[in-house]
Amino acid sequence: MTGPELLTCEDVDAGYTKGRPVVRGFDLRLLPGEVVALLGPNGAGKTTLLTTLAGLLPRLGGTVALDGREIRGGRAREAARRGLVLVPDDRSLFTQLTVRDNLTLARRRQGSTVDQVLEFFPALGKRLKVPAGQLSGGEQQMLALGRAMIQDPRVLLVDELSMGLAPVIVEELLPVVRRIAEDTGAAVVLVEQHVRLALDTADRAVVLVHGETVLSDSADRLAADPGLLERAYLGERAPDPVP
Repeated sequence: MTGPELLTCEDVDAGYTKGRPVVRGFDLRLLPGEVVALLGPNGAGKTTLLTTLAGLLPRLGGTVALDGREIRGGRAREAARRGLVLVPDDRSLFTQLTVRDNLTLARRRQGSTVDQVLEFFPALGKRLKVPAGQLSGGEQQMLALGRAMIQDPRVLLVDELSMGLAPVIVEELLPVVRRIAEDTGAAVVLVEQHVRLALDTADRAVVLVHGETVLSDSADRLAADPGLLERAYLGERAPDPVP
């Protein structure tokens, strides 16, 4: 986690109706190779925020910049071209197409290859000719991550990686997310309902409650003091962490 800030979000408002934001005044600064867990109860606005950062929803306020250059809100193609790539909670795979075809369609010209992606997900190597709809839930999530990776993301937005998966599968996949950040230098924002597993993977965590940031601290500190998270989930604001 070195170098200048990669992603900067300042005072971001996100939602579906102009003038009625679901998320208000969100701030975040990400370094290359850093993993931030975005936590909070259901309905806190986590998915809305990731969808907005990816440009799939128009931004209601604030700024988002990558490498110091602002990304216009509501421009999903521009965001993806600049390297802001979303893994949605429904995976959004082409279920009738094979694993190889799903990866090939997402590949950038002269970008990462299918073989390079398979280094992170070797289990998919034996499934390249299988339609995505016939994969297990864990394999589908590997493919969703792999399809994002083949786009050479600068910032990877992962929404509910554990959706529909057994905890044992999540325990296998989250270390791969950590490795992606470390090996490629991509920053990762990870929305995850399994709090302990998320904290084991992340460097920092941010807690959203009712669309507002109520806690931001190191993952190690939050893992060591579960009471901080419990109070945050109840909506109690924590003091700023001591430098």
